[in-house]
Amino acid sequence: MLARVPGWENVSVVVPVFNAEATLDELISRIEATLAGTPHEIILVNDGSADGSWSRIVALAAEHPAVRGLELSRNFGQHNALLAGVRAARCDVIVTLDDDLQHPPEEIPKLLAQLGNGNDLVYGTPVVRQHKPWRNLSARLVRVGLKSAAGAEFAASVSPFRAFFTDLREAFESFGGPFVSLDVLLSWATTKVGAVEVEHSERSVGASTYSFGKLVSLALTMLTGFSTRPLRIASLVGLATTLFGLLILVYVVVRFVVEGNPVPGFPFLASLIAIFSGAQLFALGIIGEYIGRMHVRTMSQPAYVVRREVGGDVSGRD
Repeated sequence: MLARVPGWENVSVVVPVFNAEATLDELISRIEATLAGTPHEIILVNDGSADGSWSRIVALAAEHPAVRGLELSRNFGQHNALLAGVRAARCDVIVTLDDDLQHPPEEIPKLLAQLGNGNDLVYGTPVVRQHKPWRNLSARLVRVGLKSAAGAEFAASVSPFRAFFTDLREAFESFGGPFVSLDVLLSWATTKVGAVEVEHSERSVGASTYSFGKLVSLALTMLTGFSTRPLRIASLVGLATTLFGLLILVYVVVRFVVEGNPVPGFPFLASLIAIFSGAQLFALGIIGEYIGRMHVRTMSQPAYVVRREVGGDVSGRD
């Protein structure tokens, strides 16, 4: 049995599943062995898999009382599937990990040990990331987006391997937008974030379904869906351009007054163009700021749709 700290008694493990039929049996077996003696549930969220993942989830739910299965109506994306699982969780603490066994379930106790020790959220940071160079590069882009949307504390340690108190989800209870970043949503609830080093195994089955393009898209989602910083940058660029144009204009006018030389046509024209184009960009940035805020507030497309659910019991409940 895991050593429990004040604040939690049971654990919900949420796993987004996409074409992971080959790894589910081993994943469940290892999670069950790790959490033996601790009340827990395992929520497998099938995110539109094209293989036999859902059939395997149904079978596992029949074999293991703690296993619950959620089937989404189509592929919504990993973070959308995570959000569905997080909202379905019934225990005090939620742990999330991937379905490919690169996050060893045996490392879960390390994350849980840090909860309640001044941390509401703990990330499992790999000692050595077992990813290809392009994946590491795209992951850095995601951290840039996350830093913009959630702050440096989250960006430094973010990982799909997380443990956090379930009551944090109250901060995003009403969120319903289609573009989801669980880490940004969690940043709305707490700044008490910790990290612990964990092992990161090599992928033994199949290839990663997270392409470079998908990771870049996730970074853009964080930047444009949860942050107005790009709009502010556009405003600052416009303001800087306007100031630059004004400086050129002042230089041209002062030179004319002091030296009495005629004003050269090109510098004068260039200064005027810089002033007006900069002013336009600055104005567009301000307008974009308001539109961006309206965009964040009025997103009404659902983050996910659950088609059906199977299983469900908190195994080991006293």
